Amino acid sequence: MVLAIAGYAALAGCATPMNPPRATVLVPAAPILPPPPIHANGQVLWSIVNGKCVPDQQANAKPDPCAEIAIASGVDKGYAVLKDRVGVSQYLVMPTRLITGIEDPRLLAPGATNYFDAAWRVRGLVDQRLGTTLTRDDVGIAVNSIYGRSQDLLHLHVDCLRIDVRDELHHQLAAVGRRWSAPITLGGQRYYALRIQGNDRVPIDPFRALASGLRVPPAEMGAWTLVLAGATFKDGPGFVLLAARADPAGGYDGSGEDIQDHQCAGRGAAK
Repeated sequence: MVLAIAGYAALAGCATPMNPPRATVLVPAAPILPPPPIHANGQVLWSIVNGKCVPDQQANAKPDPCAEIAIASGVDKGYAVLKDRVGVSQYLVMPTRLITGIEDPRLLAPGATNYFDAAWRVRGLVDQRLGTTLTRDDVGIAVNSIYGRSQDLLHLHVDCLRIDVRDELHHQLAAVGRRWSAPITLGGQRYYALRIQGNDRVPIDPFRALASGLRVPPAEMGAWTLVLAGATFKDGPGFVLLAARADPAGGYDGSGEDIQDHQCAGRGAAK
């Protein structure tokens, strides 16, 4: 992942917590994981957020080089928005406290910020970059596994879904229920899928939905990737939460970001 230092503003806020759904499928025993990789220069994002954006916001009310810092409820609950240099319209949403990634137990602590809820509203910035209003079905938010990332600060990628993945998901929506489903194939990768009802808010925390719903042990959270995709169901708007486990020995590093399109091909200014 390549970093950026420019962007626009996002709105603050946290979703109303709900109990995460339980699984209706049994997750099979997974291959033994290798030791987590050492990420060379893995503190670059943290040095930007903690060393530049937060101090500049506190001193000057201008969070350069970040787009915006939402710290009205305190740095421990806040988040930053940063335009990534990769792609036309990709934004990153990151905590303003040091949370290393999906494996960090603080994501599951009582009262933890729902970063996916904040990230969903950043889709408006994607629209601004593209000069068009995307349908909700075109937008995805991805968190990579510890094997599929380069930075040791949690960062959510907000950008377009690949068109083929969007269309594949649309054709399989009927198989996605309010409890975790058996895996579906999207972009050549198998994902467990969960339907979430909602429009402008993400009413459950996806990290908790993964840990509780698929009964992922704390020591294995880092092996998983999550993607929250906007969806339109027959009875209203919502989301599909996708989850997959990395298998480094088998050639899959757990990068849900792979089903995003950072060029947003065929949409807006990227046409």
